[in-house]
This record gives sequence, C-alpha cells and structure tokens, in this order.
Amino acid sequence: MAENLTRASYTVESLLAVTVRVFNERGYDGTSMEDLSRAAGISKSSIYHHVRGKEELLRLAVGRALDALFGILEEPKAVEGRPVDRLEHVVRRTAEVLMTELPYVTLLLRVRGNTTTEQWALERRRDFDHRVAELVQEAVGAGELRADVEPRLATRLLFGMINSVVEWYRPGQRGSEGLPDAVVQLAFGGLRAR
Repeated sequence: MAENLTRASYTVESLLAVTVRVFNERGYDGTSMEDLSRAAGISKSSIYHHVRGKEELLRLAVGRALDALFGILEEPKAVEGRPVDRLEHVVRRTAEVLMTELPYVTLLLRVRGNTTTEQWALERRRDFDHRVAELVQEAVGAGELRADVEPRLATRLLFGMINSVVEWYRPGQRGSEGLPDAVVQLAFGGLRAR
C-alpha cells in the first residue's frame, strides 16, 4: 500500500511515518530501500537526498520513541514530590506515549541489537529502565511501595504490562482513552505498601 508522497507533501517526517509502518510489517532486516521507495511512492534517490540510508531512518524512528520516553523523566511531576507519585506519573505518561507514538514505540520494542543503531537503542532502553528502577527503589525506601518485591523485578513487570499494549492496542479503540489510568490502578493496587 503506497502512501504516494508527492514532491509537495514529501518531508523526512512523512517518509519516516511510511518507513516505520514498513519496518513494523516486514521487519528492519526484511526491508530494502526499494521496499521503502515503493511504499512511499517516491524514488530511492529522493530518499537518499535526505538520509544516508535505512539505518539512519531506523535511528530517527527509534530516537523519536526514546526521546519521548526520556522526556517523561524530565517533566515536573516526574522530578518533584513523593517518589510513589513521581513513579505513578512516569508509568501513566509512558502508557500515554506508547499510545500516541505507537508505531515508533512498537519498532523500538522490536529491535534486537543486530546493528549499531539497534545496540544504541537497547542501551538507551536499559538506561531508561535503570532510572525507573531507581525511582521504584526510592519509593520502597520511603515505605510507599512493598519492600517484598525486588525493584528491578517490579520495573520489569510494570513495563512488561505497558509494553504488551503494542500487541493489541489500536488507536481509536473503544474504551482505550482510560488505558493509562487502568495501567496505574492495576499496577499500584498491587505495589503500594499497605
């Protein structure tokens, strides 16, 4: 299904949207520049006019997802207040970012480390997870979360629940507007110290 980007509508951003769709459908390794050219309805030379190649497109795509996730950690509600409230904010906003940046986050979650860009993305994901685990530890230390669940395990379980959303969520799905709150309620109903 070609998007048929015209010269007037062609931008790196519009190309990136097509690229992410094709990468998610065919896999990064299973996608050629010819596939991207055909899907976008533009020539390969038009693509190469703006990017060096397929790996640069991958870096731009997963970078967009990572930037959105790391941006959450800098929001005022993520850095001010009680640790448990900050953690709840991060979890809610992560679910919101997943919903708004679904194709980009889906691609990020599918990288396996086969290229330099994928290794970079995995390292940044580990850094994000580590920073959230530190926040979980801080909330445990403050007596706000259960101490009997190891913080790294709690972090993995939280993000396992959130990340699984990419498998079934579709934008506009009935009832999905309450998804971020549902994630927070389910997760923290079991994690909060009693």
